[in-house]
Amino acid sequence: MPLKHILGADHVVVTVRDLDASARGWGLLGFTVSPRGTHSPHLGTGNYTIMFGDDYLELLGVLAETDQNKPTRDFLSKREGIERTAFTTDDAAGGAAELKARGLEPLGPVHFGRPVDLPGGGTGEAKFNVFRWPLDQNPGGMRIFACQHLTRETVWIPELQSHANGARRIARIEILSADPEAAARKMAGLIDEPATKTPDGWRVPSGGKRADFLFYDAAGFASLYPAAVREGAAGEGAVAIVIASDDLAKAKAASAGIAHGEETVSVPAARANGVVISFIPH
Repeated sequence: MPLKHILGADHVVVTVRDLDASARGWGLLGFTVSPRGTHSPHLGTGNYTIMFGDDYLELLGVLAETDQNKPTRDFLSKREGIERTAFTTDDAAGGAAELKARGLEPLGPVHFGRPVDLPGGGTGEAKFNVFRWPLDQNPGGMRIFACQHLTRETVWIPELQSHANGARRIARIEILSADPEAAARKMAGLIDEPATKTPDGWRVPSGGKRADFLFYDAAGFASLYPAAVREGAAGEGAVAIVIASDDLAKAKAASAGIAHGEETVSVPAARANGVVISFIPH
């Protein structure tokens, strides 16, 4: 049976060593970055978000060591960059139960929150229920989890959704793997979506109208991005985020990105915490 409670990609977590510096850096790429948030103490993490229409990016840093953030600390001991992708779930408990029914042992659900500075003044709270696929179920080296938003109004704040680079949504999340077919089929099996061979690799939809996953090998990565863009990227794992922009000229000017291909502007990984950021037409 298909997973009933997984509704497509929700957000991409970019894990960084210096949280405040990363927020300044991504702001210089033309993104509107939220005020800093601090998660519940048992998580020991803080974040900045970059909000789009239905999805978003999260810059995440460790503020205090806890059992919950050990996987993140292990990741940061090797590199910065895309650590995991979240799926939207309408019922975290129901989604976790679906995984159990398939013989997987999910982590959670876990409830947490963070204070939010509201544009008109005052403070609200963003609240979430999340569950994770087992840590060893990480297609292409990227962890996956699901997030149930209990207070969407304190996350999707209209003032945060307008960006100088014209960013509107996440179009694709790209994963570099020595065996992209196997990694894609692994993802497809975990979320009940098809894996399809394409000229640039293996694609797996995340669900609904949300972002696709693209799995490719080193040759595929090189065919999509010039060496100057790939500089600073990891040798494996999730390496790129493709963003749909409503104005590529604005994206190029705001991000000082490199134009290549027919309609693509990309920011080198070395300028974005190890992540290639690529803008395409919305």
